[in-house]
Formats: sequence, C-alpha cells, structure tokens
Amino acid sequence: MKLVFDHVGITAHQPMPGENWVEQSLCWVTSPRDHPESIEFLRYHPDSKVPDRVKNNPHVGYRVEEIAPHIEGHELLIPPFIVADFLEVAFIWKHDAVFEYMRYLNDSWFGQD
Repeated sequence: MKLVFDHVGITAHQPMPGENWVEQSLCWVTSPRDHPESIEFLRYHPDSKVPDRVKNNPHVGYRVEEIAPHIEGHELLIPPFIVADFLEVAFIWKHDAVFEYMRYLNDSWFGQD
C-alpha cells in the first residue's frame, strides 16, 4: 500500500488563478503542480454538497495505486468518484483530519500535461 504525497488542500474564499471546475462537487480547484509548495486551493459553490468537514479543514492528498485499501475501516466523507476522466478520488476522516486518496488514470490535470 504505497503512499506518495501529492498536495495539501486548502479552502479558498476568493477566485484563484488557474481554477478548474469540478461538477461532481460543485467547486473550483487549482493544480497543486502549479504551486511551489504543492497547495491545491478549493473554492466551493454555495450549492456544493461537500461535507463541512472537508470544506472547513485542510486535507492531505496522497497518490495511490488503489483507493479501496486506504479507505477501508475509516469514516468515508466523500466516496470514490472520477474527476474529469483523469483522476479517481475519495476523502476520509482519520487521525482527526481529512485525507484524500487519489488514483491517477492518466498524468494530465484537466487535459493539461
């Protein structure tokens, strides 16, 4: 069960440069690849159904080969879903913190290399 650090996610309250829209969670996200400290900013639409624990806490994102072994037995905040055909993600609560597990389907970010 190899973990590779990918990013820290932080909620933004203002539009951020380079945002991409994620329809499933009704939020805009930036690419952590474009930030020198691997930060992903997330800005939620008022109608977003993303749980408050995800919206109100930073999260740590890890790249994994398979998501299921990492989320099993933990409180599931957001079940696995596909983002823009390049990434499968899931969010859990453990160690009193939010964790995101990410399985890249290809190496692009919203169609960008």
